[in-house]
Amino acid sequence: MNRLIETFGDADVLYTLFGIIVAGFLILDLGIFVRRKQEMTVRSALIQTFCWVSIASLFGYLVYHYHGTQKGLEYFSAYLMEYSLSADNLFVFILILSYFKISKQYYHKVLFYGIMGAVIFRVLFILAGIVIVERFHWVLYIFGGILLYTGVRMLIASEENEFNPEKNIMYRLLRRYFPILNNEGNGNLTIVRNGRRYFSLLFLVIAIIASTDLVFAVDSIPAVFAISQDRLVIITSNVFAVMGLRAMFYLLSHAANKFDFLQEGIAIVLIFIGVKMLIDIFNFHVPTEWSLGVIVLVLTASIVISIFFDRPEKKK
Repeated sequence: MNRLIETFGDADVLYTLFGIIVAGFLILDLGIFVRRKQEMTVRSALIQTFCWVSIASLFGYLVYHYHGTQKGLEYFSAYLMEYSLSADNLFVFILILSYFKISKQYYHKVLFYGIMGAVIFRVLFILAGIVIVERFHWVLYIFGGILLYTGVRMLIASEENEFNPEKNIMYRLLRRYFPILNNEGNGNLTIVRNGRRYFSLLFLVIAIIASTDLVFAVDSIPAVFAISQDRLVIITSNVFAVMGLRAMFYLLSHAANKFDFLQEGIAIVLIFIGVKMLIDIFNFHVPTEWSLGVIVLVLTASIVISIFFDRPEKKK
């Protein structure tokens, strides 16, 4: 590893390693898991979640080892931030799959393609964001305002318990311009009937999930820019967080009503990150290790409170 670093440079080697890891898991997924028309077990979800978190952590150690303590802290802060935001997004995915009554045997396939689409869109957003921030640094203050507004809105918003497709732009566009059947198509994305090709319900749900994550990225990507502007840190932490969503979905789907106060925890973190970005106008910089500590403390507290306490409306 050290010889490769000396020959090609640390960033190039880490990017290559990152690409190999992601490509390897995609090939494994497409070759084995996606073809299996069966629901993922909790045991399998636990193993895959552990593997993704372990791989992301090991990669973070490499960032720390070859790029220094500061970049390492930025990586783990960004990864934890994106992972927690993504976990909150999964509750919406659960509502979407439940609304369209998708068979559980197709969950893996729908989530795989939906999350892959989300990864592609996120990387494009990040690359565009990097270019914009490098040219117009003041855009970071706009990002801070967006995070502050989003955090406050999440904190005071009432809990949403249903998915309304008529409010989803992607749903309305596809229903209007694409021939879609309310049929799962035996797990296929297209269906041929009477010599005409139609899109299946799975295709519709995949598109909705990918576009929904794109909306969430409007909040999460500014959050990661608040932590770091390093390309390696931003891209790898974001993709590793999103890639582990599918396995985490199966864990959360069995305990969706156990995290009553996670949204409040995430809202507080977003408000903190937004304020952190805005006070930089006055040359007041919050150390990365403080940011990491606040993120860990708030999210841990929200999970612990959720375990021991229920919302008042749930008790009623």
